[in-house]
Amino acid sequence: MADRIRWGILSTGSIASTFVDDLRLLPDAAVTAVGSRTAASAERFAAKHGIPRAHGSWQALVEDPEVDAIYVATPHTAHFDATMLSLAAGKATLTEKPFTLDVASSEVLVDTARAGGVFLMEAMWTRCIPAVRRMVELVQGGAIGEPTAVHADFGMQVPRDESHRLWSRTLGGGALYDVGIYPVTFAHLFLGVPSSVHAWARMTDGGVDQNTGMLFGYDSGAVAALTCGLVGDTARRATITGTTGRIEVARDFFHPQGFTVWHGDEAERVDLPFEGAGYHFEAAEVHRCLREGRTESPLVPLAETLEILTVLDVVRVKVGLDYLG
Repeated sequence: MADRIRWGILSTGSIASTFVDDLRLLPDAAVTAVGSRTAASAERFAAKHGIPRAHGSWQALVEDPEVDAIYVATPHTAHFDATMLSLAAGKATLTEKPFTLDVASSEVLVDTARAGGVFLMEAMWTRCIPAVRRMVELVQGGAIGEPTAVHADFGMQVPRDESHRLWSRTLGGGALYDVGIYPVTFAHLFLGVPSSVHAWARMTDGGVDQNTGMLFGYDSGAVAALTCGLVGDTARRATITGTTGRIEVARDFFHPQGFTVWHGDEAERVDLPFEGAGYHFEAAEVHRCLREGRTESPLVPLAETLEILTVLDVVRVKVGLDYLG
């Protein structure tokens, strides 16, 4: 491919802004275009970030010949349509998590990408963070023995506003798919697919989960206890316990800059600091895959994205979260 991979940004929200800022940390990345449903929104975003081309439709963006890869940063409910447009145009696509709000529609995206030989990856940045990758290596290498438990929580204090996407069922709101996907993904990294899933949630009158707990059981005998919510600022910590030790991750476990390995009362600190917010690591993985001619990432495999969405589907049904009803 060319020396620089040219990105098109589909949507103009806050996460898109952070992604663009982080792309500047990659010397082989260029943001060449942005697309929105209105020209005014695209032009404002382009002016703010110094992007040369602004498109007033998603279709115009994905058809831009000066774009190699598309970053889909819309609200959850628009991920499917936006990603399908990008794939149909033959553009490598990085779609924000979750791909969609049910595994069946995500399978359509994966099947479409594979049939067309087009690169597709979920923007689950946690999997690309250096400290998380190092934890996976340590656990797989037996540093804490056989994993027996994962504990993780992600709760925010979000002001109640039914018009905000997090509180709106029609916009795919609720805790599970926005922040709950992080502890579920974290558990999957170390324990794989659960054989048993239990869940409970306090639902709003508007039909989204505001406080959710999950308990997973595994054939290995391991367990995962996970929580997510919009009604309280939790510690946002995670622990992986094994038969010979444990790994503790402090505040914001989903993009840590280090962690602590414990063996009894002996602690070893591992620090892996980085610049920016951490979104550039997922972009760098896209770059690596494209330069190697890959259509799927071995670091964020599509098969595992679907496994995690399958688990979220089970939890969604158990707690009564219905985006279609």
